Amino acid sequence: MLFLKKFQAGIFAMAVLFSLFSCVADQEESASTNQKPNIIFILADDLGYGDLSCYGQQHLNTPNIDKLAAEGLRFTQHYAGTTVCAPSRSALMTGLHTGHTFIRGNKEVQPEGQWPLPDSAYTLAEMLKAQGYITGAFGKWGLGYPGSEGDPNRQGFDEFLGYNCQRLAHNYYPRYLWHNQTQVHLPQNSGKLTGMYAPDYIHRKTLEFIEKNKDTSFFLYVPHVIPHAELVAPDSVMDLFRGKFLPETPFAGTDDGENYRNGPYSSQSEPHAAFAAMIYLLDKQVGQIMDKLKEAGIDDNTIVIFSSDNGPHLEAGADPDYFDSNGPLKGYKRDLYEGGIRVPAIARWPGKISPGTTTDHVSAFWDLMPTLAELTGATAPDNLDGVSWLPTALNSGNQAEHPYLYWEFHEKGGRVAIRKGKWKAVKYDYNSSPNAPFELYDLSQDVGETQNVATQFPEILTEMEQILRTARTNSPVFTFGSNP
Repeated sequence: MLFLKKFQAGIFAMAVLFSLFSCVADQEESASTNQKPNIIFILADDLGYGDLSCYGQQHLNTPNIDKLAAEGLRFTQHYAGTTVCAPSRSALMTGLHTGHTFIRGNKEVQPEGQWPLPDSAYTLAEMLKAQGYITGAFGKWGLGYPGSEGDPNRQGFDEFLGYNCQRLAHNYYPRYLWHNQTQVHLPQNSGKLTGMYAPDYIHRKTLEFIEKNKDTSFFLYVPHVIPHAELVAPDSVMDLFRGKFLPETPFAGTDDGENYRNGPYSSQSEPHAAFAAMIYLLDKQVGQIMDKLKEAGIDDNTIVIFSSDNGPHLEAGADPDYFDSNGPLKGYKRDLYEGGIRVPAIARWPGKISPGTTTDHVSAFWDLMPTLAELTGATAPDNLDGVSWLPTALNSGNQAEHPYLYWEFHEKGGRVAIRKGKWKAVKYDYNSSPNAPFELYDLSQDVGETQNVATQFPEILTEMEQILRTARTNSPVFTFGSNP
């Protein structure tokens, strides 16, 4: 009898413990379910529409980014903010196209940095921070010199690590980087030493941010510096590609003197191999971010978005024609033809975004803010140019479409472009000839913009001119042509 009572008491105790553990597990599952999703936005620098194998690249393999696409949604008609770094990123951060956003050109501030976003700018990071997100940026900034009102710490980012200045980000073995308001000196790169490859250092800190914040909701912005010129990679990676992309045409750059590592690009005897090595590193680091999410147990509650800030460059010995970096598109960085602004874009969110899907929904950088506002329940400003693409990503509800897309570029004589439906209008030399007619292309039939059909559709040209008259506001800093 005594044995039976003890046995019954033991069974009861085990039942109580099981019940307690079940309650704790239910609470943890409920907390995980109710926690806002983590958001990671990875932005490659000057990566062309055709530079990824999931977008048709034949010379190089990008297995980790391809896997991202295979497990998520691949956009075929996604556009950067514009065709160069700073204004494209301004459009991304503010939800405003380059006729409205604050930064509309690569305007330098000496000795270091670019023209700053004003304090009045409301950024994506500020919006998410107001929702309780921990915010971090790791890579290249370019939207305000150190300590300015455009400094990332003053535009909603709790932590920044990387290059503040996009000119100094030309060099991959810098003297220093910035961690918030502190210069992080890299003695491994003093003189002509090449001991610390900055993308590797920044990447390690990116992974540390994920580990540190895995138990809360975070927004991680990764504005990568690869594959922007200069064309440089560590020898251990270069060795994987040497001799495989012949013939090589050496590039003679700046390897000494007062401007060395101050913006001008270093020499490269094997630019093809260097480009391949850099794409390999970019892809590898994307894979390591994904591995980190799984290791931290937060993969299912994290949406990862990947894109590029503009088309491929022609600098420092780069050879986008050799690699077919634009695929079927015309133009390069600094062009407003499709090759300068149409970019790869991928979104992955397990259990929410169907794997292996593709969309031809027309979207742009300024859509990210309204998309993430809808995703997180945040309130976005009323004056945004973007529309949320979340219905497309989640295959839910009706997808709003843009009435038109607008771009302007302030260098090379001034350039403007408008897309409305299948029609694309482009005007070059705008500063000197603002009243010159648009070129006009039917992208549904001519994605390579080879046939200017402007004379055949005068009514479409008239419509494009009307859009141009109202698509932009004057900027006191970034003057442009004569305001139509």
